[in-house]
Amino acid sequence: MSNLLNNVRIVLSHTSHPGNIGAAARAMKTMGLHDMRLVQPKQFPDPVAVAMSSGATDVLDNAVVTDDLASALAGATMVVGCTARRRDLSHTMLSAREIAPLLVAQAAQAPVALVFGTEMSGLTNAELDQCQMLVHIPANPDYSSLNLASAVQILSYELRCAVPELGMVEAAPQPLAQHDDLELFYRELERTLIAIGFLNLAAPRRLMTRLRRLYSRAQLEKEELNILMGILKLMRNPAQVNVPKDWDIVD
Repeated sequence: MSNLLNNVRIVLSHTSHPGNIGAAARAMKTMGLHDMRLVQPKQFPDPVAVAMSSGATDVLDNAVVTDDLASALAGATMVVGCTARRRDLSHTMLSAREIAPLLVAQAAQAPVALVFGTEMSGLTNAELDQCQMLVHIPANPDYSSLNLASAVQILSYELRCAVPELGMVEAAPQPLAQHDDLELFYRELERTLIAIGFLNLAAPRRLMTRLRRLYSRAQLEKEELNILMGILKLMRNPAQVNVPKDWDIVD
């Protein structure tokens, strides 16, 4: 179980108070999680974080600080963003209890990531674009205010509870595409759509956001992504293929 949970990455983006980082580290270690990533924290390292960690200093000492979210997610095969709000054109949104078995199953074979936004406003739309799914914590609709570390604690608890329920987790037939490879694909896709005249930069109409949502639902495997990248390459530089005259392509 410990090896499986080591594949679960907790990513805190632009955390403003070091105490929340320390409390999140405590929440993680209590549930057997150790991989913390920090995207441009306002203050870190900080003695307040150490004090709030209540002994989980190993999590803080090994925390990886990055300049951007993409770097924190590099290598992850499933990225889930935590949000309290339903967003326009959002990805699939599940509850904490629903998402936990999916994350645990994928973590049995490759790294996964849970992303938490800043305390005041949560994840930005640009950050949500880098997630394949969203998770929310069902709370009192009349008072849904939840501390960042508390949110980390609840998700970490659900993940730990999901492990024994799955028993022996079978590895998926094929590995999923990594986050950084997906981002490269989206960049190449955008360039190709512009080149063939399908994407009008003067009026993009959120086309790329919609396409991201489409491919996020598909949970692309690594081999599938390689196929799509090959198609994009040939779309921009078509191959000269001699089709036999007697070959009826249309059914």
